[in-house]
Amino acid sequence: MAAEFVPAARSGLPHQLLLPEPGPEAAPLPEQLQRGLDGVIDSGALLLQSGDWLLTAADLRGLEHQLATHELELMGVEGRQALTLAAAAAIGLSTRLQKSTAPGPGPDSRNSPDLVIQRGTLRSGDHLQVEGTALVLGDVNPGARVSAGGHVLVWGRLRGVAHAGCHGDPNARIVALQLRPLQLRIAEVIARGPEDSPPQGFCEQARLVGGVIRIDPSEPSWPPFSG
Repeated sequence: MAAEFVPAARSGLPHQLLLPEPGPEAAPLPEQLQRGLDGVIDSGALLLQSGDWLLTAADLRGLEHQLATHELELMGVEGRQALTLAAAAAIGLSTRLQKSTAPGPGPDSRNSPDLVIQRGTLRSGDHLQVEGTALVLGDVNPGARVSAGGHVLVWGRLRGVAHAGCHGDPNARIVALQLRPLQLRIAEVIARGPEDSPPQGFCEQARLVGGVIRIDPSEPSWPPFSG
């Protein structure tokens, strides 16, 4: 199968690139893109329809370079994977969530379709509260709070209060470029942040292990976890 290129319906609208459904037998993404772009002579802005693909920031950067060879500019991503949209937002692309028409067998916060993106720093007195996953593209300052039914992702320094899995999800995680919060909370478990800085080139991730919040260094990529 190949990606499908759809030319803009009229001037001022972006072209669209539709990815086929992912699967174990699907060809690598660059190969599918190349098949879909073969013979395309249009240029300009392009919107990616990513569907159920789980793409990292590195995947999207590679796609940008591939499109550039065809004089196409990636300007946004629409899809059903919250973490793909988080990756897109983290590198400055516009995003739009498509609700899934076929609910899965049970809740899984890692693939939650509910993503709220906060562009900019949360300051003292601010409280961001969402039902799904919260992505903050900025810092969370002392005196600010983030509460999420799913994950809390901070592309910056977390120095306020973060509560992931606030409805009781023990699989929720808190990820930040730097975890120095006044308080961390996952489901009903509470902890303080670490005092030492993470290893250079790493961010930090908090998760529940054996009923205790464990904080580990992790690669600073989006999605920060996909396994």
